[in-house]
Amino acid sequence: MINVSHVSFQREERHILNDINWQVNDGEHWVLLGRNGSGKTTLLELLTAYQFPSSGTIQVLGQTYGQTDVREVRKQIGYISQSVVEKLTLTDSVWEIVATGAFAFLRFYEHIPENIKEQSHDLLERLGIGHLADQPLAVCSQGERKKILLARALMGQPKLLIMDEPCAGLDLFEREKLLEDLEVTLHRQLSVIYVTHHLEEITPLFTHVALLHQGRMVAAGPKHEVLRPQLLSQTYDLSLQVDWVNDRPWTRVGSTV
Repeated sequence: MINVSHVSFQREERHILNDINWQVNDGEHWVLLGRNGSGKTTLLELLTAYQFPSSGTIQVLGQTYGQTDVREVRKQIGYISQSVVEKLTLTDSVWEIVATGAFAFLRFYEHIPENIKEQSHDLLERLGIGHLADQPLAVCSQGERKKILLARALMGQPKLLIMDEPCAGLDLFEREKLLEDLEVTLHRQLSVIYVTHHLEEITPLFTHVALLHQGRMVAAGPKHEVLRPQLLSQTYDLSLQVDWVNDRPWTRVGSTV
């Protein structure tokens, strides 16, 4: 699914990523954790081929970047981030916004096929927001917009779904509802990369965790092996303890390391 081999990324004199090695297999659901500036967003940009490494190789969905048409690879990747919202037209109806995901468009300028319209409405119904279909995106709440982005990402039936802080800006209720929707909607045949700052968002859906610190991979593997106090303390430069409740981790902070 994903193979990152000895990847480094340098911008002028700044080394943002250093010798990253990482493998994601079919059906694995990963969470990527790290402090601000650890390289998480840059790594996502490399996976979606909006940036290219200074050294090393990246293979996504069986294709090696630099040797393939990345536009075709992107069509198989669902992407959820605030940067996507900023590129959409707020006056477009919700169902049209969702429908653009079938073609990796940002907006339609021609007739939308009837089957795509029906699929868009069906996805909105599955996520419990079918009543928003004809409303403009501009009037939707933050929580509603997150679900709309999820529906849009799933329209293209992607093999890989990348979510960059999808719960950012949500209150506790809306966060839990979105996480619940992910548990119900996503399936094991779809690989997921999920970026967050909050360990409690790691629901039972997620199988693996990768930790980044100052551009280096601290650890990567099954979540119960990686989410250990020593590794987390090294990642966040804090003394941390982890409690597991219903296969979901919760952190307690001690003193600064």
